[in-house]
Amino acid sequence: MTSTKKTPDEQPSVSVSDHIAAFEDSAFARLLDMHITEARNGYARVEMDCAGKLNPHGTAHGGAVFSLADHAFGIASNCGTNHYTAVSVHIQYLVPVKGKDRLAAVAERVAANGTCETYRVMVYEGDRAVAVFDGVAFRVS
Repeated sequence: MTSTKKTPDEQPSVSVSDHIAAFEDSAFARLLDMHITEARNGYARVEMDCAGKLNPHGTAHGGAVFSLADHAFGIASNCGTNHYTAVSVHIQYLVPVKGKDRLAAVAERVAANGTCETYRVMVYEGDRAVAVFDGVAFRVS
């Protein structure tokens, strides 16, 4: 029996716009109504409205804030020619999110060594920083 699986070198290249479209159209992104406003290799900006994502205290649910940051991290780390997967993430919530303005997560690569890349994601409500997310992505292809 002959295998039809292609090696990574034989895989067709996928454009940045194809990567962005796949993330934009993912079921989870649609569920949380997250939208990519800018993306390129090592950078992404993703926005989300807080409507429907508030906790009983009337502030944005921490899981929604985390999901937004994680989505931006995933996009920034996968808009290049290699595929990366998260191996470690950490979030620090700075202040409660009032839920009145759209949230924006801005992910930027801060270090790379060929195997792993480190990203810092800042989450903003308007001009106010509300969370800091740090993630390490491992290259799988």
